[in-house]
Amino acid sequence: MMPKKKTTQALRKKALTTLQLMKRVEMADDNGYCTCVSCGVVKKWNEMDGGHFIPKGKGGQNAWALVEENVWPQCKGCNGFQMKLGKAAQQYTLWMIDHLGRSLVEEMTHTNPVVKYTRADLEEKIYAWNEHIKFHKARIGA
Repeated sequence: MMPKKKTTQALRKKALTTLQLMKRVEMADDNGYCTCVSCGVVKKWNEMDGGHFIPKGKGGQNAWALVEENVWPQCKGCNGFQMKLGKAAQQYTLWMIDHLGRSLVEEMTHTNPVVKYTRADLEEKIYAWNEHIKFHKARIGA
């Protein structure tokens, strides 16, 4: 019996977690440490979150949720309630402007384009990001 195909919603969820993992290992130094874009704390890549600059929204439906430039390493504290109640969002914005430029940050904060990913789109993203993860895990010895 053939296994059931994953629903598009399940694939989207897998793509979200794969992107978050990929950004953490990609941003890790050769010893496996990365820096929180909000507070600057340095921790192992597997102790960090892949935090979204533009929140992914309920079920990851925000159009920016699967855009690589929207996800960067954050410590769990900053990615948690500090994004809502603390200074983490302000610091994240400043980091984004410094690293990606004001025009992209303004586009991201002022637009929410509609993107309807197909099953093939999501499978392609997951495959590409998994290849990237393999490369960087080998680089950092993980």
